[in-house]
Formats: sequence, structure tokens, C-alpha cells
Amino acid sequence: MSFLLLQAQSAPNALLQFLPIILIFGIFYFLLFLPMQKQKKAQQRMLSELKNGDEVVTNGGILGTIVAVNDDDTIVVRVKPDNVKLQMARGAVASLAGAEKK
Repeated sequence: MSFLLLQAQSAPNALLQFLPIILIFGIFYFLLFLPMQKQKKAQQRMLSELKNGDEVVTNGGILGTIVAVNDDDTIVVRVKPDNVKLQMARGAVASLAGAEKK
């Protein structure tokens, strides 16, 4: 009988012991995971909306202007000063160059 009574009293105590861990996971979710998901969605939206004439910065630091967007997830970027055209994956674009000025 006393064993059942001790188990009944320790159940809320066990929940209180896990409460800080649960709170830490909640804080990590709202401070780390949620903003990363929003940033990833914004990056995917930017990549899907690329069009001719957009000035872009690639992951390698190359600045250029898009001259062609192909259906197979590749783009052609014109790089100054010699107007060299580079074909690269759409995912290689890090950001729009015009967005950095704002």
C-alpha cells in the first residue's frame, strides 16, 4: 500500500524534473530552428523567382547578371569586365546583389 502511495507522489515530481529540459528544447526551437526554417524558405523563394537581368552574388563570391534561366535548374551569368558568360546551378546563387544595397 505504501509503495503505491510513493509512486503516486513521485509522478508529479518526475514531471517537474523534466520541465527544465522541455523548456530548453522549446527555447532552442523558437530561437534556432524556427528562424533557420524561415531563412531556408526565403532562400528557396528567391531562387525560384530568379529572372533575366537580376544581379546576383554566387556562393563563390562572383558578381554577375543573369542572362538566361534554363528549365533544368541552371542559369547563365554574365560577369564583367570581359562579359564572360558562366553556366552554373541555380542553387549556387547566394543572394541578389540589389537586395544587399537596401
